Amino acid sequence: MSKKQQARPDGLMYSTNKDFFEDFTPLDNDIETIAPNLQKLRISLDHKQRAGKVVSLVSGFVGKEDDLAALGKRLKTKCGTGGSSKDGLIIIQGDYKNKIIAWLIEWGYTNTK
Repeated sequence: MSKKQQARPDGLMYSTNKDFFEDFTPLDNDIETIAPNLQKLRISLDHKQRAGKVVSLVSGFVGKEDDLAALGKRLKTKCGTGGSSKDGLIIIQGDYKNKIIAWLIEWGYTNTK
């Protein structure tokens, strides 16, 4: 083992070489957004860890973060409320479950529940 690489007691090894991650590309960039009719989106209501306020959650999106953000923005605009989209999850403030399901089916997300 060189001086630039050291092993920790738990077996994990790290490197101080600045070029170590040169060819590394995150997996998130490799995921292509699949067609809307193939997406299996699930809409649910949640109020845990939100001070008792209800939010509508859209989960199951497979694709790029930019496409998730675009769908989230479209839903937030349609609902006229706030929210966020991150980690494959769209959060819409308020109880809009039935409206979101109807809009997603109208937009081609036919495998939505």
